[in-house]
Amino acid sequence: MTPTDQNEKPRISSIDLMRGIVMVIMALDHVRDYFHADAALFDPTDMTQTNPALFYTRWITHFCAPTFVFLSGVSARIGLQRKSTKELSWLLFTRGVWLIVLEQTIFRFGFMFSWNYDMLIFLVLWVIGGSMIILSGLIYLSPRIVLIIGLVLIFGHNAFDGLRLAPDEPGYGVWTFIMQSGFVPPGTVVPYALIPWLGILLAGYGAGTLYTEGVDASYRKKILFNAGLAATILFIVIRAVNIYGDIAPWAVQKNTLFTIMSFMNTTKYPVSLLFTLMTLGPVLMILSWMEKSKSKALETVSVFGRVPLFYFVLHFYLIHAVALVLYMITSGTPWSQIDFSFNTGLGGIPRGAGYDLGWTYVAWFGTILVMYPMCTWYNRYKSTHKSWWLSYL
Repeated sequence: MTPTDQNEKPRISSIDLMRGIVMVIMALDHVRDYFHADAALFDPTDMTQTNPALFYTRWITHFCAPTFVFLSGVSARIGLQRKSTKELSWLLFTRGVWLIVLEQTIFRFGFMFSWNYDMLIFLVLWVIGGSMIILSGLIYLSPRIVLIIGLVLIFGHNAFDGLRLAPDEPGYGVWTFIMQSGFVPPGTVVPYALIPWLGILLAGYGAGTLYTEGVDASYRKKILFNAGLAATILFIVIRAVNIYGDIAPWAVQKNTLFTIMSFMNTTKYPVSLLFTLMTLGPVLMILSWMEKSKSKALETVSVFGRVPLFYFVLHFYLIHAVALVLYMITSGTPWSQIDFSFNTGLGGIPRGAGYDLGWTYVAWFGTILVMYPMCTWYNRYKSTHKSWWLSYL
């Protein structure tokens, strides 16, 4: 553990660093959503339309959501050292409710730049919030039991893949929110189904015991590496068998590279067992390595990991605003003619508008440069001010 300021509570540097890295990578996907000309035209993991550069641009960002959700669980377990079970339960419950409200208000406006609720979208904040609400009750159980529940959900939820309800069937809306993902008429999109992500957060809470006081660092490093290696091997074996763990089996493609891409193209909506193993396996091994990391360049990135919610919301406003202004300038479209409805594009930017992948990477780099001083300022402010509301940001 290393303090970032003399008045700040000690933090676990490897967790801040890991979270910071995935926050930086995450911005690449969101920049692509607003800047890349093909972003709204086809799925970058569609083997019939993608190319290797675009596929792996999307694939690397797959690591972000599982890591963030898992580390949210870890952080909750660490918080139990400073709070009573009752205090932590209340914080998790209220923070969970706050994240859901935040996603449908402040975050949604940054995402769409419109208060016209023609479409509701339930993304990662809702699923973290919902999982925290459930965890607020489960923390009265032992961390080992919570870990077991999480693993059962992760490994077992794909057993229900065959139960795909249609919109006209009873229970379709509830099933979509908790297991299936999809569109709920008349105007709700649910990419993030609750149960699989709940499993990841609960597993993180159980694993958070490794970061509690009194646990030897070498022991933690060993367990993290072995668990990550086991998860990675399991991914390769189960994926190769091609029977269980993902609703989209891999298939031989036109060449070896595309076949490898198909093998790695696991399902995020709803998140599958294989998606989870593919992403969290390497992350656990990297966390093990970070126990001894002394890289100053990497430690710089950890500032993003110390203020993740601030970064998450603000970087959407930044990316969206710059992309929209550039679109208006290059297309000659005045503000009065911008159509912010969900069906025409993303936040006023029509489908097909944008730039090639190279310029998308330039925009990503610029986003990180602009966000860094903002996050540095907020991290220092949060470190030196003890208002209760800061725990929710």
